[in-house]
Amino acid sequence: MIDITGIKKTYPASGLILDDIHLHIDPGEFVSIVGQSGAGKTTLVRLLIAEEKPSAGRIAIGGWDISNLAPSEVPYLRRQIGVIFQDFKLLPKKTVFENVAFALEVAGERRLRIRAVVPQVLGIVGLQDKRNHYPAELSGGEQQRVVIARSLVHRPKVIIADEPTGNLDTINAAEVIEIFKKINEFGTTILLVTHNRDVVNQLRRRVITIERGRLISDEKHGKYVL
Repeated sequence: MIDITGIKKTYPASGLILDDIHLHIDPGEFVSIVGQSGAGKTTLVRLLIAEEKPSAGRIAIGGWDISNLAPSEVPYLRRQIGVIFQDFKLLPKKTVFENVAFALEVAGERRLRIRAVVPQVLGIVGLQDKRNHYPAELSGGEQQRVVIARSLVHRPKVIIADEPTGNLDTINAAEVIEIFKKINEFGTTILLVTHNRDVVNQLRRRVITIERGRLISDEKHGKYVL
């Protein structure tokens, strides 16, 4: 599913951020990528969604080499990868339904399909009864669930979640992780990028640790020990 071979990333101002990363993730895995702030986790996410290009090495998703995508190809990649960040980036003047529908509208989907898909994904995240609410009327956990629903509308093969519980309390964080586990049960590959020790250790799934830009451990049933 995801093959990362010899990836390096260097910035002129800050030097080498990722150094010779080799990684393979099978379809349907649930993987936590952990490390302290500045370890290179977010840079890796940017490479995986083709927001940036590696300085060296190769990244393939589903056999598709994305290491040097043309700008015109990036939207097609983003429809195969659902991306969730710490900040919700919801449109404040649109309802829950409209926020989720917007991801389909910009892709040119027909209204009939939008009306079918949006209730389905809201059901997955447990927000059917909030469809007409605005973001300001939701809790932080509910807002993050809207973001998750929005990421699901194209039925992505991979979900990449970069610090998705960073702004949430313990209860809401646990609810969000349970949703990720449910999505994973459908066969979707989950990459959880986090520094939340409790979340990672309770999952007891595969844990990849990055330190100072290098992959230092890869445990099948690991813990966050840094």
